[in-house]
Amino acid sequence: RCQRWVENCRRADLEDKTPDQLNKHYRLCAKHFETSMICRSSPYRTVLRDNAVPTIFDLTSHLNNPHSRHRKRIKELSEDEIRTLKQQKIDEAFEQKPATQELNENSEQNTVSEEGGEEQEEKAVPLTLEERENKDYLKSLFEILILMGKQNIPLDGHNGDELPEGIFTSDNFQALLEYRINGGDEVLRKRFEMTAVNLEYCSKTQQKQMLEICENCVREETLREVRDSHFFSIVTDEVVDIAGEEHLPVLVRFVDDSHNLREEFIGFLPYEADPEILAVKFHATITEKWGLNMEYCRGQAYIVSSGFASKMKVVATRLLEKYPQAVYTLCSSCALNVWLAKSVPVVGVSIALGTIEEVCCLFHQSPQLLVELDNTISALFQDNDEKGNELKKICRSQWTGRHDTFEVLVDLLQALVLCLDAVSSDLSVRWNNFIVGRAFVLSSALTDFDFIVTIVIMKNVLSFTRAFGKNLQGQTSDVFFAAGSLAAVLHSLNEVMENIEVYHEFWFEEATNLATKLDVQIKLPGKFRRAQQGNFDPDMTSENYYKEILSVPTIEHIIQELKDIFSEQHLKALKCLSLVPSVMGQLKFNTSEEHHADMFKNDLPHPDTLSAELHCWRIKWKHRGKDIELPATIYEALHLPDIKFFPNVYALLKVLCLLPVMKVENEKYGLGRKRLKAYLKNTLTGQRSSNLALLNINFDIKHDLDLMVDTYIKLYP
Repeated sequence: RCQRWVENCRRADLEDKTPDQLNKHYRLCAKHFETSMICRSSPYRTVLRDNAVPTIFDLTSHLNNPHSRHRKRIKELSEDEIRTLKQQKIDEAFEQKPATQELNENSEQNTVSEEGGEEQEEKAVPLTLEERENKDYLKSLFEILILMGKQNIPLDGHNGDELPEGIFTSDNFQALLEYRINGGDEVLRKRFEMTAVNLEYCSKTQQKQMLEICENCVREETLREVRDSHFFSIVTDEVVDIAGEEHLPVLVRFVDDSHNLREEFIGFLPYEADPEILAVKFHATITEKWGLNMEYCRGQAYIVSSGFASKMKVVATRLLEKYPQAVYTLCSSCALNVWLAKSVPVVGVSIALGTIEEVCCLFHQSPQLLVELDNTISALFQDNDEKGNELKKICRSQWTGRHDTFEVLVDLLQALVLCLDAVSSDLSVRWNNFIVGRAFVLSSALTDFDFIVTIVIMKNVLSFTRAFGKNLQGQTSDVFFAAGSLAAVLHSLNEVMENIEVYHEFWFEEATNLATKLDVQIKLPGKFRRAQQGNFDPDMTSENYYKEILSVPTIEHIIQELKDIFSEQHLKALKCLSLVPSVMGQLKFNTSEEHHADMFKNDLPHPDTLSAELHCWRIKWKHRGKDIELPATIYEALHLPDIKFFPNVYALLKVLCLLPVMKVENEKYGLGRKRLKAYLKNTLTGQRSSNLALLNINFDIKHDLDLMVDTYIKLYP
């Protein structure tokens, strides 16, 4: 290719140069290449395609110009000058304002000028020897940090408490530095050859500064794609502990250039106890720090731990007030019943959910415990092998995230209690002290009447939403028809509320029967009796107490939560799923999407032709060939070869699949959440780092070391 370039440039004097010399010492201006030969893989740089060849030359104009007898020669650069050329890449990143409206509407800000490349090079100031060595040194440090992030190596090594006084040992970062020096890195060796062995080569402050730059550069690669696609949705996961501080993991959904719905992790947000402060900081981080324009946000969802739901609802409400198009929805990765249970503002429900998680975690930590539980289930279900085998299979899965979690727990409760009792009372050395201790504590928690009545009532209340929630995580057609069944679900729950006396009586009787089977005393909670301090009402029975404190508030909350999460806007959006051909077919092609699509009118390229285009779209599928199957998902519809002939339909489908309630059809594009879970599982709380986490979770995102070095020099001159 170098030879082709030389021939096209008519440079006979360069024909004897090797490709390495040409690549190292010569530059060609971008204006000599066809536009199709140039691709912009980053907002900071212009990149040529692999097969690019210069074809645009004006070889005759100089003949008519008496002042220019010789054609301008391409400047030969020294190695020092070449190293300075990349400095210009970072300038635009710092000149851009946080106002992302300009970022999205003004594409000139995101591209490097392609004209006058020679003049820019001529103005570049050559680097001094000291500056060049400093850049090489910084590049080595960044390479080590990126390696540590990708391989999930914590920065710190031995804890200071582990070492005798006066003993110095390197942390992991310095150990890798020393290893690299010993491996022949001359840049690092020259830098540190006169440094004492018991001194830090790179301070904690500098490490933190460089890590922040690594994090921002890697995040920017994803955010650039998000901005290019315009529309996106925001999803948060459960609050996590990062080195002793609570953080909120944030993911973003968008459709990329290849029409694939992706869900990517973009960082952690420090959690605030005050929901109003959290809402302000959440908005500021997304818009000002990360540079996303919330006017293009089309969905928001929050997966929360028990106790955090009400605070995140405040965040959702504040964002909806500013951006009505950012529809508040359920997240496809969380079962509706689990989400509803975590949001119930009753302390007993939060405690029960925590206990269930601990029980599941304990059994998954020990294969021997699972075998013991299998034996207990076999003994209890001798007359029903099918049921017993089903429960054994469920026990080996993450059953706490199922739609029917509370039903499974009620069926398993006796087996769990008998198994834990057997372990905690075993006098042999078969179980270690930790398992014996946890078994005793959890057995006591499971045989508390407050726990038993809570799980039984939750099982019965959530039975009304189980099928509805399961359909929401089903196929596209299931989601469409589920939206139409919400009214029936709310009607059933309102009927229960009107007849709560009767329903609660049946539920409480079921709880007392289960308690009797486990030999648990039926009584009011001790904390309630202690709080009365002699003012105890003798007419207050356990049944009445749990009706007022648990059944009534739970049903009221679930009814209201369903109305909030399935707002009129959300339901109208889900009704637009009839655009998917398989759903259209089930409706006998008698659909009316235009009545529901008005909320997305401003997102369409040609809203005036929507009605006619939808008619053509229906006709296309109604009169398809016999051997043509109807696409069953938005993913399949977006990848149709002729989808661009229906620009409004294409735009609607892209926005619809962004709704967090819609699942990511292709699993390889929804790895952000799985990698986040893996990082949290594999990393001790004290060793977690929000910076390193982003590098580890997004290990396959390309990074530009030169950009990182230039950014560091500019920020910390």
